[in-house]
Amino acid sequence: MNVAKSGYRVFSANSTTACTELAKKITERLGVELGKSVVYQESNRETRVDVKESVRGQDIFIIQTIPRDVNTAIMELLVMAYALKTSCAKNIIGVIPYFPYSKQCKMRKRGSIVCKLLASMLAKAGLTHIITMDLHQKEIQGFFSFPVDNLRASPFLLQYIQEEIPDYRNAIIVAKSPSAAKRAQSYAERLRLGLAVMHGEAQCSESDMADGRHSPPSVRNTTGHPGLELPLMMAKEKPPITVVGDVGGRIAIIVDDIIDDVEDFVAAAEILKERGAYKIYIMATHGLLSADAPRLIEESAIDEVVVTNTVPHEVQKLQCPKIKTVDVSMILAEAIRRIHNGESMAYLFRNITVDD
Repeated sequence: MNVAKSGYRVFSANSTTACTELAKKITERLGVELGKSVVYQESNRETRVDVKESVRGQDIFIIQTIPRDVNTAIMELLVMAYALKTSCAKNIIGVIPYFPYSKQCKMRKRGSIVCKLLASMLAKAGLTHIITMDLHQKEIQGFFSFPVDNLRASPFLLQYIQEEIPDYRNAIIVAKSPSAAKRAQSYAERLRLGLAVMHGEAQCSESDMADGRHSPPSVRNTTGHPGLELPLMMAKEKPPITVVGDVGGRIAIIVDDIIDDVEDFVAAAEILKERGAYKIYIMATHGLLSADAPRLIEESAIDEVVVTNTVPHEVQKLQCPKIKTVDVSMILAEAIRRIHNGESMAYLFRNITVDD
């Protein structure tokens, strides 16, 4: 397709070759060429973007996959968006399959809601719309002052289960923690399978449990009204890991949105093996797989980890053959086409529930 006549351009904001693979797949599906631009780091580590073609009056889609260097990727996106804004682009749509800092979307003691800060920065840079996938919390959409389309990867992962897992009818869907139970239940209902829920020590970290706007003051420095006696709450104690549901003689499929540090998944797999599960699969949308995750997976009881290509992880796949990838470029390309043509996005959410 002649991009000059199509009325839109697709650019990649990544400076590394490995991170442009998803952008190339999307443009191939759309039948357009990837926009001509150069994104690079100066000798002083500053980010520079040079757009090599006219974008005046065009709808511009910026594809940004997030590698390990998250902050550099964010700056690349911001600088490119601002460059396109000052070049008189009509609309600037960010295609950010994995939205960074999505785990920091709640107030933790004296911390900050970094995800909301990033949403404000993207708006200031010139973005007018965002396409993303499986936000860590759906409420994040409310942080933005412009439309956000939160696509779902569940249809692709469900298809993988049905086509690639032998005897999946003998499987059981497992929630690694009670907070993941709704997502797991949705998978179980669609596949007509049973559901198991794990809870206990591996449920969450201490930082996740310490939720609240302020830290409690130390007793020594606290002054109160002489007649005021506040009720004291008992400290939380983590019980040992418990599995609610029978996994004996079954294939256990753990579903989640993000797999990053894998210690919890490895511990969960060991417990499931002890309970009689004979195969363990992990299904997640975003495979961040930080640190030594590939080695831990390879040495664990996990049989296979299935993630999408929202995040580049080719290096991790070379280190661990258990990691498999599902391509989601099809739905991202269709979202771009529909947004540019002003078509409804409802088709992309058909049969999708709020729990997916």
